[in-house]
Amino acid sequence: MSLPVLPGYGFERYVEEDKYKKVLVSEVQHGRREMLPYGPKKKPNHSAYHSGEGSTLPAWVAFDKHVLAFDAYEEAEMDDKRQEAYRIRRYKIYFYPEDDTIEVIEPFVENSGLPQGTFIRRHRIPLPPPNVEKFYTVFDFNINIDVVFYARTFKIYDCNPFTKNFLKKIGVRLNPPGKCPDDPYTKMRREILDYVQPLRPYDYFDTLKDFLNYDGKVLRFYCMWDDSGSVFGDYRQLILHYFLSDGTIEIKEFLPHNSGRDPMSFFLLRGKLPKYGPPGAHQPGDVTDRIVLNVYNGYKVSRVHGYLLDKFKVAKLEQEFYKDTDLKIGATINVWGRKVLLCDCDEFTKTYYKTKYGIQNFNSIPCKPPSPPKIERKFPPYTGFGSEEDSLRSCINLVPVVRPNVEAFKKCIEKDSFGNESNTLRFFAKMIKDKCANVDRLFVISYFLGNNTMSVFEPIERNSGYTGGLFLKRIRVKRPGQEFFKSELSEYIQPEELYIGAKINVNGYLFMLLNADEYTLKFMEENSDKFPYSNLECALQKLKAEKSKSREIKQVFRAIDCHFTKMVDYNTFRNVLMDITAGRLIEQEFITIVRHYGVPEKPCPNEATLLSMAHEQFRKIFFEDFDKLINYCQYVDQENKTKLPSKFIETLCKSARLPLSNELIHSLVSKFEDSEEQVDYKTFFNALNWRISPVPELIPESPLKEKCEDEWLGMPSPIPFKNVDYFQFLKDVYGLEVE
Repeated sequence: MSLPVLPGYGFERYVEEDKYKKVLVSEVQHGRREMLPYGPKKKPNHSAYHSGEGSTLPAWVAFDKHVLAFDAYEEAEMDDKRQEAYRIRRYKIYFYPEDDTIEVIEPFVENSGLPQGTFIRRHRIPLPPPNVEKFYTVFDFNINIDVVFYARTFKIYDCNPFTKNFLKKIGVRLNPPGKCPDDPYTKMRREILDYVQPLRPYDYFDTLKDFLNYDGKVLRFYCMWDDSGSVFGDYRQLILHYFLSDGTIEIKEFLPHNSGRDPMSFFLLRGKLPKYGPPGAHQPGDVTDRIVLNVYNGYKVSRVHGYLLDKFKVAKLEQEFYKDTDLKIGATINVWGRKVLLCDCDEFTKTYYKTKYGIQNFNSIPCKPPSPPKIERKFPPYTGFGSEEDSLRSCINLVPVVRPNVEAFKKCIEKDSFGNESNTLRFFAKMIKDKCANVDRLFVISYFLGNNTMSVFEPIERNSGYTGGLFLKRIRVKRPGQEFFKSELSEYIQPEELYIGAKINVNGYLFMLLNADEYTLKFMEENSDKFPYSNLECALQKLKAEKSKSREIKQVFRAIDCHFTKMVDYNTFRNVLMDITAGRLIEQEFITIVRHYGVPEKPCPNEATLLSMAHEQFRKIFFEDFDKLINYCQYVDQENKTKLPSKFIETLCKSARLPLSNELIHSLVSKFEDSEEQVDYKTFFNALNWRISPVPELIPESPLKEKCEDEWLGMPSPIPFKNVDYFQFLKDVYGLEVE
């Protein structure tokens, strides 16, 4: 006899477990009520493998994204329909091994009249009675078996290859696959549709396939339309786009700058382009896909119920349109009466024709129109007001616009003076005049490479009768023989026209260039491509042309050099070369030869001169820290010899930043060092102290007029070198050696 189900008569079956707040409801079985156990249930086993078998990974990791798919069907009874007794319904059964869940989906069938889609959502399905406390596992599935889900019987007749391999690996012996029977209702509807004819003919035009395959793919051709035959016509550059998705064409026009045409978005709007237009053009509605014969409405007047189409299409108008097969390089197409030539295409278009039609020849045609004849602009002559450039700018524009000359600005920046680079060529010149009073007048002509300007300065000389000073301010000097009022811009004197011995006309004054400074001569030799008279090879080439006189030249130099010193003085060397070339060697070339073969002199200034130069630099900045230098030397001199190495003294002077050059410091130290290369630092720094040991100031030579020992043609001319190495000269020019 069971105890009554009343409070206090029951007992807890799981005393050792925790209590739970939720109490399960009892149910009646076999005519009596029993209390369900409310203790903790056993956790379900979500994997078909035992704990000691298979992979060591958890099931939700080992079987992640693994799905077993089975094909099944069900014979569903149709009680509410008289035409059919049952219907074969197909299903897809998906089993997930990671948690033993099952999902059943019925594929959609058109006009089935039944709700389809997810038939059973994904969850664990219990086995049919009497094993309702258990759930389906992977071992409960096979081919050609029946499974029962919630009293619905599903016949599994096949599965996919992955499912077959999975079942074989876990040891399931597969049954042979079966076949799904045909649905009688679907078979009956198919037979009815096959025999039923439509009331009107129907033409199907499939444009979706082309749209899906070729949407966004466009063929591009570069075209040209020759419209030069019309009034004010010319060549027009066009771009044709062919849309593969629907076979339409649009054309755009490429307008160059200042073409004079209004910019338009499209030359031809997108649409199908007929081959024979405009004579073959039709009215809207004439060209259609279907031909309507008649419409009918039965017994009602208010609404049209149907229409009849022409099945044989007798009255249909055919019109040909351009397709991708009609477009190729070199072809001429008709764009509504305009003959357009296809000249070139892009890379995508070439790839498309290579892949689809196997075309390999894509020789492009020049599509740029021929340049129109250039009309030479004629400008009015210079008016005399302002500069020539300003007057020309007022003729180009109604309102003069100042446009910077980029090349001139770049040249000005590159050739501007900086540091020791002055970029200024200076020449000594004399004025050539009929009057004897102007013969001895000397000038300094400066040519500025930054903007090709010149300035002329006359050195001031006392009791000469001339004021001196600035003779010509810095301006550009025109070449002589040019008209003042002319349409073209004037030509100005260039730096290549300046060299020693040249005659230049500066605003009506004729000057002869006598000499140049050291920087100018060096600059011209470094840029011998622009200054050919400073090119040593060109100058020696003139002397090599007189090779027949080489033996005589050798005898002349040997007779002059009696003591065989291999050197001759400047004037003798000049006279010999001038006699050989008979005046074909100009002064600039002669100076270049002398500068190359001259014997340099090594001037050795005395101690007083060096100290005067040093004192002059010290006085400029009031340098008086000589006592500190002596104290530092005494600190270094631990033996009190009052002498230190000369190299240490030079390093000390450089580290103290004395305002002297490295060469001057080296020369001063060498004057005070003894035979052991030791310097008495007290004597040395006391001699440099311009307060304690003053020396006479250095008197520079006057730069107004150069002095030299020799005179040439009665005019002062500096001599680059007093002596010239004629031995090396003869060896390089004629290959001779003096015996």
